[in-house]
Amino acid sequence: MKILLHTCCSNCAIYPIQALKNKGFEITLYWYNPNIHPYTEYRLRLDSLKKLEQLWKLDVIYDEDYREFYKFIRMVSGKEKERCLICYRLRLYETAKKAVKLGFSYFTTTLLVSPYQNFDKIIKIGKELGEQCGIDFVNDDFRSGFKKAMNIGKVLELYKQRYCGCIYSEAERYLKEIDYE
Repeated sequence: MKILLHTCCSNCAIYPIQALKNKGFEITLYWYNPNIHPYTEYRLRLDSLKKLEQLWKLDVIYDEDYREFYKFIRMVSGKEKERCLICYRLRLYETAKKAVKLGFSYFTTTLLVSPYQNFDKIIKIGKELGEQCGIDFVNDDFRSGFKKAMNIGKVLELYKQRYCGCIYSEAERYLKEIDYE
């Protein structure tokens, strides 16, 4: 059972990798994250995933074209309140397309490990895109392993980000109130 695992960062990949291996999946990770800003943050997260790849001898496909950032910005500009749903859909759609193209039977995302993401919306979007692209979306709830994964990440000395990734979430770290109107 081959699965393509969309990977938002090294730390969030830890538990899903373990859980999916325990279920008998042959896992390939997929890095596609045009939402991450600024570029220095993007590089820190990418380099951290490459470190985990080396440590754990993982199979990873990298889509490192940072120019995709402009695509993301065009999609969310003026729709800041819906940006997370747009971001989920963009990244999961690219993952589903890549999985089909490369002959995988399943796809999923490390976003399902984070208690900070909208789990139900990710599941809904993943299922919709799976049907649209003709591939099964694995909707496992990995959230129970989040703290364990973060602790393993510390031991492995992986970079740990302080915000979701997009320019808006970066701003929200510092601003008390945001009016997107």
